[in-house]
Amino acid sequence: MNDLSDLEAQILNSVKSTQDLATLEGLRVSVLGKKGSVTELLKTLGGLDPEARRTRGASINALKDRVTSALDQQRQQLEVAVLDARLEAERLDVSLPPRPNAEGKLHPLTQTMDELVAIFGAMNFTVATGPDIEDDWHNFTALNIPPEHPARDMHDTFYLKSQQSNDADSAPRKVLRTHTSPVQIRHMMAHKPPIRIIAPGRTFRSDHDATHSPNFHQVEGLVIGENINMGHLKGCLIEFCKAFFEIDEVPLRFRPSFFPFTEPSAEVDIGCDRSGADLVIGKGNDWLEILGCGMVHPKVMKNCGLDPERWQGFAFGMGIERITMLKYGLPDLRPFFDADLRWLRHYGFSFLETPSLERGLAP
Repeated sequence: MNDLSDLEAQILNSVKSTQDLATLEGLRVSVLGKKGSVTELLKTLGGLDPEARRTRGASINALKDRVTSALDQQRQQLEVAVLDARLEAERLDVSLPPRPNAEGKLHPLTQTMDELVAIFGAMNFTVATGPDIEDDWHNFTALNIPPEHPARDMHDTFYLKSQQSNDADSAPRKVLRTHTSPVQIRHMMAHKPPIRIIAPGRTFRSDHDATHSPNFHQVEGLVIGENINMGHLKGCLIEFCKAFFEIDEVPLRFRPSFFPFTEPSAEVDIGCDRSGADLVIGKGNDWLEILGCGMVHPKVMKNCGLDPERWQGFAFGMGIERITMLKYGLPDLRPFFDADLRWLRHYGFSFLETPSLERGLAP
């Protein structure tokens, strides 16, 4: 058996001295391959008598197992060393500034909401927020929307299924708010007049096409005080349109309309030109609706605990996607929510162009 011991010592020494995976694999083939030194020993067993074959075979198989184990152990050590060297060579300094092509962009909706805050902030409006999930009372009833109103139908409104019940005594069912008007209700109930707020935020309706999305954004404004009238409302919206569309003489018209929560109510159109390939805001003989408004209904005042004999107010609301599309010439609403980086790089804004109350609108 001395020949096996000498062979094993020779092989193990070679394994320990091997310092790369390719050489180790070559050593494995030379020892355990079809013509390897250990494999050749197994081929000599056929010429031995049964007892000697059994003894000799067991010794050779034990040698093969020890060599295989040594090879596997050395391979694992070399693989760890290779990985450590690669990690050291490919180390990334995360404190370095990003490459220019990795620069992020502000979404047009973010830009518009910042512009809204800057414009109305200059008029002494503050920003109010509320929950996306509302109850029926804040979303409909408090706003003088009757039970039979189409806005309450399930084909227009997302009700939470877990809250639906036929039990009249159950808790009010929850709904994904269909407008940001519930923020006005909550603010009037929590704060005493005078009130001057805007309420930007997400809203939800069951509608989806090129100009509508089931998840969209609105901004609503509310002013409550003494002796507030339609003249104040008109002046506020004219100044907003001038600032937002950056047009000194913006043509606006107020058309009588109906909303359950305002009386009188009006829709506001802005002058435009549709004669060419592009829609041009601020000139021409055509009109385009941009928002709804009106004087806060006395019933809404009472629902919020305010005396309509003493306090008056106006409210307005508009779709943020709609005014963004008009200002920046975006023809389709759907890419707003596609998360397409190519679209964002084209229509997005640099973070250095962010509007603010101090700086005004971005250039």
